Amino acid sequence: MARTATPGAAKEVQKLEKEILKTKQKLTKLRKKLPKKEISDYTFKTWEGADVTLSSLFDERNELIVVHNMGKACRYCTLWADGFNGIYWHMENRLPFVVVSPDDYQTQRAFGQMRGWKFRMFSSYGTRFFADMGFASKDESPWPGVSAFVRDKKGRIFQVAKTYFGPGDDFCAVWHFLDLLPKGANGWEPQYSY
Repeated sequence: MARTATPGAAKEVQKLEKEILKTKQKLTKLRKKLPKKEISDYTFKTWEGADVTLSSLFDERNELIVVHNMGKACRYCTLWADGFNGIYWHMENRLPFVVVSPDDYQTQRAFGQMRGWKFRMFSSYGTRFFADMGFASKDESPWPGVSAFVRDKKGRIFQVAKTYFGPGDDFCAVWHFLDLLPKGANGWEPQYSY
């Protein structure tokens, strides 16, 4: 059965797309007005089991993006992380870009290598990093998302913005492609393999 054109639908779509773009631009401006939250210098584990501090992830720069990944148990977080392989080196050209999960470093390393992840990844296992950054439930189960951090001249670290991940967000293109179809995702969910 062929779809029939709804009068004015194309114009309404264009109008909404412009409104969404303007709203996103407004959101970007408003985020810059949020108060900075000073945070501790957390210690993570590398894939080799060595300690690394949050402050050292900045390298010589004063900005940092940290993706909060729920770990191996989450197919959705795996989908998001798979997508970071294509952008991480662009991000690293501008600022340090890392992914942190609560999995122990051995689990994280094995899973990341199996997935072919190239971005830098660290384990927050045994720390309160997720909870303290606002990415955990009351029982401290992790939530996915991203934080932006800055470091001032005194070495203090501040979380300056954060947002959560979920189907339809701006951090995973898959959902936007599926939204273009008449049936959308149509019950589709990410899997570890197909």
